Amino acid sequence: MSRTITREQLIKLRDNLPNLSEYEKVDVNNILDKLLTGYEQRKSQLNFIEFVKTMWPEFISGRHHTKMAEAFEDVASGKIKRLIVNMPPRHTKSEFASYLLPAWFLGRYPHKKVIQTSHTAELAVGFGRKVRNLVGSDAYKSVFPTVNLQSDSKAAGRWNTNAGGDYFAIGVGGAVTGKGADLLIIDDPHSEQEAVIAETSPEVYDKVYEWYTSGPRQRLQPGGSIVIVMTRWAKRDLTGQVIKASAQHGGDDWKVIEFPALMPSGDPLWPEFWKKEELTALQTQLPVAKWQAQYQQAPTSEEGALIKREWWNLWEEDNPPPCEFIIQSWDTAFLKTNRADYSACTTWGVFYYTDEETGKQTSNILLLDAYRKRMEFPELKVKTQEMYEDWKPDALIVEAKAAGAPLIFELRAMGIPVSEFTPSRGNDKIARVNAVTDLFASGVVWAPPSRWAEEVIEETASFPAGDHDDYVDSMTQALLRFRKGGFIRLQSDEEDEEIPWYQRRKASYY
Repeated sequence: MSRTITREQLIKLRDNLPNLSEYEKVDVNNILDKLLTGYEQRKSQLNFIEFVKTMWPEFISGRHHTKMAEAFEDVASGKIKRLIVNMPPRHTKSEFASYLLPAWFLGRYPHKKVIQTSHTAELAVGFGRKVRNLVGSDAYKSVFPTVNLQSDSKAAGRWNTNAGGDYFAIGVGGAVTGKGADLLIIDDPHSEQEAVIAETSPEVYDKVYEWYTSGPRQRLQPGGSIVIVMTRWAKRDLTGQVIKASAQHGGDDWKVIEFPALMPSGDPLWPEFWKKEELTALQTQLPVAKWQAQYQQAPTSEEGALIKREWWNLWEEDNPPPCEFIIQSWDTAFLKTNRADYSACTTWGVFYYTDEETGKQTSNILLLDAYRKRMEFPELKVKTQEMYEDWKPDALIVEAKAAGAPLIFELRAMGIPVSEFTPSRGNDKIARVNAVTDLFASGVVWAPPSRWAEEVIEETASFPAGDHDDYVDSMTQALLRFRKGGFIRLQSDEEDEEIPWYQRRKASYY
């Protein structure tokens, strides 16, 4: 009965050879070396990460690389036919997808066809040159000794293997007529310039999707596979449109893997390379929308948004105006530990704004402060007390749900006046947001140019399609109280309604 000899057993056998003649030792060592070489070859042929380490000895492996490698192996074996990997910049995305994957795939299947795409032809051909040079290298032959380049076909962006396989590199928008693909690799189909244009003309993303569906997608061989590896830019980017089309019309079943730069725990995705301090510093420097999309793979969109970004007014003074009435509103997470849930607080003030053109004075609302964090109940109670002491609001509102009910009890026990917010039956989140949209559309809501205000604006603009709505819930509680209390008048209100008087008070930003 035969059994497989492991690498460790071979090494042990070599190190413990009996006293043979020098000629016999040479022969045995040669045999063992061939066996060990074959073992290492087989390991790199079947295991993508091992192939990467062989071709790239200085490679710093992270946990996302292992997961991505396993997905690539499933693609190569036919277990996965459609794969999307979304990940942040500078996390070895293109090195894996555009350089090492096609080389490894053609090593395993030298008779098959690969189409490799990037957002420009220059970039795609550049990767084609790197893959070609790798296939022709001694390191590559140590893993795939029988695979080589066809002698008369060595152009950087278009070459063949000695087994009849085919590699073709192309930029987004380029023609692929006459080419076929057993593996279609799409690496970062959108450019930075495209994203800038999309800020005012989001339909620019449609061109990439149209090219994909009418071009490369149609060149796929029967049983072929598609791998899309990219950084997210917007809901309307290629990942977003491919997934949306699949959900609406059926067809391709996509496996989607998303890697945020900062995990829900707050730890870096790739701590071996990216320090947490570096990522958090970058987070503070980037606009919220850009950070959420490119680094967290969670783009927001105003498509279907109830409150538009442009409806917010920007208060650019260093300090807020004197406020007549301040409301602080809390939306709390569930009592049981759920690290995906936030507790959020927003603080708002009513002030009189004088129109420079008309001289007319109207009551407006200003976002004074915002805070959001995942907290256990003891920390939540302390933070609520601290923020109450900071602002001394005229009204403190807590929704009587989740951790809100015991929080209300604890605050009252401490002598802090608090009002319960209990939505009426049938008054869901969307209904509550709809009830305050007129305030934003009328131009009476303001926010300072701060990071925390930007986060509130971004979450509001992405509602109801966004991943979180903690700030939205806190906001609607406060603004509904302002409206019901008669603190804010709109042009649609009755002209003869009496304007309430409030005592002026000082305020400063957090």
